[in-house]
Amino acid sequence: MKKNLKTEFSTRQYMLYRDFEIYYYSDKTVPDVKQHSHDYYEFYFFLEGDIIMYLNQTALAPTPGTMIVIPPGIPHHIRQVDTKSSYKRIVFWITEDFLKTLTNVSEDYYYLSDLSKKENGFIHKFTDIEFNSIQGKVFTLIDEIHSNRFGRDAKILLNVSDFVLSVNRFVYESLNPEVTDLSEDTLYQSIIQYIESHIDEDLSLDLLAEKMHVSKFHISHIFTETNGLPLHKYITKKRLDMCRDAILSGQDISLVSESYGFSDYSVFYRAFIKEYGKSPKKYRDEILRK
Repeated sequence: MKKNLKTEFSTRQYMLYRDFEIYYYSDKTVPDVKQHSHDYYEFYFFLEGDIIMYLNQTALAPTPGTMIVIPPGIPHHIRQVDTKSSYKRIVFWITEDFLKTLTNVSEDYYYLSDLSKKENGFIHKFTDIEFNSIQGKVFTLIDEIHSNRFGRDAKILLNVSDFVLSVNRFVYESLNPEVTDLSEDTLYQSIIQYIESHIDEDLSLDLLAEKMHVSKFHISHIFTETNGLPLHKYITKKRLDMCRDAILSGQDISLVSESYGFSDYSVFYRAFIKEYGKSPKKYRDEILRK
């Protein structure tokens, strides 16, 4: 059964649920919503359209891949400039109390919330790869919310925790680039980071050895020991995951394979079916309604 993960827009500006709410909207036109503020955090992700966001008396024209974090008490509203193209966005509301339960595990969950409070709103532009990953996590979370599967509530908690932490991590690593230290643990992390940043490029063992200034045998040994997967299998799985996220975000199936490092579509197609049990088109159509 095909699932439609889009939500019909409502002018409601209060939460129906205790902890968080998440919505994917796609509209030609939206009703005017007057300037307002919340007693919870709003994470706004702009996907497509022509709008102006007014945040605390500042006018912003977001571009695709932009996130705006609006803390409690900060006035804001949007104005749609042009209705010819669809206005697409993801809106995530989360309460202070729920964030505090997450910070019982790690203070890292609160990183963006703290920044948004200090600056009366926080704006960040993600890379295309980061934003595709975020959208994939959003659609996975919304799909789980709409399901009646065993362990649904526990899975929702895991998914929202992963989503919040991933968004915080992307921003933190962008604002705090780390100096590479090639101990075994940090060598492994450096390899992972390089793979994720260059997923659409050549990622041969020889090239990674050259970039990391160590032997390819050393890289192969450390990676397999730490990750449990041979390097080439990990890269293939990572590329497939990113292709899946891009497909769910609406990108052309015939183009995503090359964008994420598959030089041959037939190789991608066979690998996708092996990983997910169905073709890319069937996988997409079972999650998102055309």
